[in-house]
Amino acid sequence: MSDLTKLKIAEARDALRKGDVTSLELTEACLGAIDAADALGAFVHKTPEIATERARAADDRIKSGDAPDLCGIPLGIKDLFCTEAVPSQAASKILTDFRPEYESTVSAKLRDAGAVMLGKLNMDEFAMGSSNETSTYGNAVNPWKVDDRSLTPGGSSGGSASAVAADLCLGATGTDTGGSIRQPAAFTGITGLKPTYGRCSRWGIIAFASSLDQAGPMAKDVRDTAILLSAMCGHDEKDSTSADLPVPDFEAALTGDIKGKTIGIPREYRMEGMPEEIEALWAEGRKMLEDAGAKVVDISLPHTKYALPTYYVIAPAEASSNLARYDGVRFGRRAKLDQGDGIVEMYEKTRAEGFGAEVKRRVMVGTYVLSAGFYDAYYNRARKVRTLIKRDFDEAFDQGVDAILTPTTPSAAFGLGEMTEADPVQMYLNDVFTVTVNLAGLPGISVPAGTDKQGLPLGLQLIGRPWEEADLLNTAYALEQAAGFVSKPTKWW
Repeated sequence: MSDLTKLKIAEARDALRKGDVTSLELTEACLGAIDAADALGAFVHKTPEIATERARAADDRIKSGDAPDLCGIPLGIKDLFCTEAVPSQAASKILTDFRPEYESTVSAKLRDAGAVMLGKLNMDEFAMGSSNETSTYGNAVNPWKVDDRSLTPGGSSGGSASAVAADLCLGATGTDTGGSIRQPAAFTGITGLKPTYGRCSRWGIIAFASSLDQAGPMAKDVRDTAILLSAMCGHDEKDSTSADLPVPDFEAALTGDIKGKTIGIPREYRMEGMPEEIEALWAEGRKMLEDAGAKVVDISLPHTKYALPTYYVIAPAEASSNLARYDGVRFGRRAKLDQGDGIVEMYEKTRAEGFGAEVKRRVMVGTYVLSAGFYDAYYNRARKVRTLIKRDFDEAFDQGVDAILTPTTPSAAFGLGEMTEADPVQMYLNDVFTVTVNLAGLPGISVPAGTDKQGLPLGLQLIGRPWEEADLLNTAYALEQAAGFVSKPTKWW
């Protein structure tokens, strides 16, 4: 069987069960592809020994007849997930040489399901970024190319998106705090799902903003996303925010039948200056869902305009609290000190050396909005607006809306370095369609649905009711079938 790395998870699962291919063959094909793709900067810690060992064990398990869906499937793990004895740095210099003595709940679930870990994937430092340009490892690069520029794969899960789109692995884990699964999925022409907050355990995932962070799957299509999600989620006593709910068979829900479903189109997402291509794709998506039998209605989410400022108060505030632990005493790599330096100098030098510019910026913003005199003016007000944003969605769902259709991003992938540090707000605007989903704790999925005039992929986002990922995935499956997106990047790396 040729082109093994191009297989989807469902195809590989079936081939493994039939004996057409072994996990070891599949894994070795992926390891070869990874070694030939250093130009993409996607894999930052390769684990060929672990991968080979797990592949052999998976082959034995498949032969014995005791094999879950993911048994033998080679995956990439975002560097934010702690993996036992394997570097887990959150792409930050301050965590250089950190090798956890424990495994995150999500990566442990995948391991126990027989999945093969190929290595750790690039990301923005501490998941803070929309372009994968803040990583201590250097940039991850989008496998899509239309001219001599290197394009961003999006962020913060840029390495995951790049690796899946370039067929280096069959699927990957990501995390989403304000769009960090969905935006890179849209930029690279793959599918990415952010589950309901609490659906996947956060235990063992290095924290950015604890009330917003959520792990999720990134894969080549909706079916693969459903298979991955089934293995990743479930109740975990080690995470107090983990929901004690049964895990549905997400793959079985993919009938493609959405007759009688009601899809909402929020008028507030028609942003001033939105590119015509995004507007046209959104209109096309609406027509696709109508043709599939859904009823499409206009809805209002009136507090949408406050979402970005609310997010960029709450997320940095939680980040400044979470990152305070990296002080060179309890956690984090300690800077070299001069004779006579005290504890204050140690903190200053450690954090100055260890954190990158974007992380420092967000920590300072977060510390400011939590400080005496500003707490009520910024943080408390943002929390109240967050409640109103969630209420907007609740009211739409109460009126019978089953899912909400929006663009995923305000543009296609842009060139690395094109949005400079001089104006970070321009970068933050990339999250305009995605942050509301995190603020409201809802599930959201990005499905590749078309290309721009240059031939770069564009995604559409579906937002679902809380805990109804199965229904959301089925609607996404219907959209995927109608869109028929099959484009792949031309190999240049």
